[in-house]
Amino acid sequence: MGALDGLLVADFTRVLAGPYATMLLADLGATVVKVERPGTGDDTRAWGPPFGQDGQATYYQSVNRNKLSIALDLADPDDLRIACELADAADILVENHKPGGLRRFGLDYESVAGRNPGVVYCSITGFGSGAGKDMPGYDLLVQAMGGLMSITGQGEPTKAGVAVVDVLTGLHATVGMLAALRHRETTGAGQRLEVSLLGSLLSSLVNQASGYVGAGAVPGLMGNAHPSIAPYEVFTTADRPMILAVGNDAQFARLARALGAPDLAGRKEYVTNTARVAHRAELKAELEVLLKVRGADEWQRLLTESGVPCGPINDLAQGFTLAERLGLQPVVEVEGLAQVANPVHYDATPASYRAAPPHIDEDRAAVLDLLRARS
Repeated sequence: MGALDGLLVADFTRVLAGPYATMLLADLGATVVKVERPGTGDDTRAWGPPFGQDGQATYYQSVNRNKLSIALDLADPDDLRIACELADAADILVENHKPGGLRRFGLDYESVAGRNPGVVYCSITGFGSGAGKDMPGYDLLVQAMGGLMSITGQGEPTKAGVAVVDVLTGLHATVGMLAALRHRETTGAGQRLEVSLLGSLLSSLVNQASGYVGAGAVPGLMGNAHPSIAPYEVFTTADRPMILAVGNDAQFARLARALGAPDLAGRKEYVTNTARVAHRAELKAELEVLLKVRGADEWQRLLTESGVPCGPINDLAQGFTLAERLGLQPVVEVEGLAQVANPVHYDATPASYRAAPPHIDEDRAAVLDLLRARS
């Protein structure tokens, strides 16, 4: 049995942050009913190429397994009645509509909680439900406006290669919903929680955000270098780039010995991390002269044996191959469809893979039967 077996989740979200959160709940056994627009469904159904073997966009497939789909037009009285029945039966309701947009349908928190006081109601917004309620919550906008792009890239601000703010927000939302469920277990009361993309990003900027809040430091572009650690960036080898991630003085001493230059660790310019950060450019130049005598894979083997964190820069295919070689089982098959596995391994309540991402309205009859059974 999954840890969340028996929980009913009403999923009124689309795109990425919300669907990612609800998929995580579904992986743990919750019954997730995905409410979609008739005809078009979730926006990501059209976000391709690439498309999977069943014709669905792989973007959509990435965050919608283990769910039941029902298409409901909230402007239609019969469909709205079904949506309200779902909300009233749900343990959790998740939505990422424009703040206040569900009020006219009786699906806002106050309306739903009036009928279902134990509901955990999670709203996902871009910039909050106050002064930022009218600002569109797209990941790229938040990466730009929240400061992530200002510290990413080399030469010009650059977005991350994936919608990382959406993913982080989905994770924060999942943690919040589980905490609210625990509160309900002890008090019997539900509650509303809100998580914004901007707030999630600022929290996730960790050391960079703390440097600003605690010391007034406004970081800028540093490419692959780290503002507080050296050597901790990309280095050239005889064949392809690799990463050195040296986090302390002992690791640096081991690196110097493995490179055949033990005296480096004793030089005043490099003897401490603070000194190495101050002389980062000179250090990188000296290290690359030493690294260019071997290829990245050979260095990775030698340096790892010496206790130095390092590795080549792999493409995505090589990253999956590495995970498979290490026994992490990164890919699962769900009804014949290859999916990225849930990364958390549980001894007693493992994630389950019960159903491939549904087609629009594929489960209407099953959802109606479910609601009748819970009424």
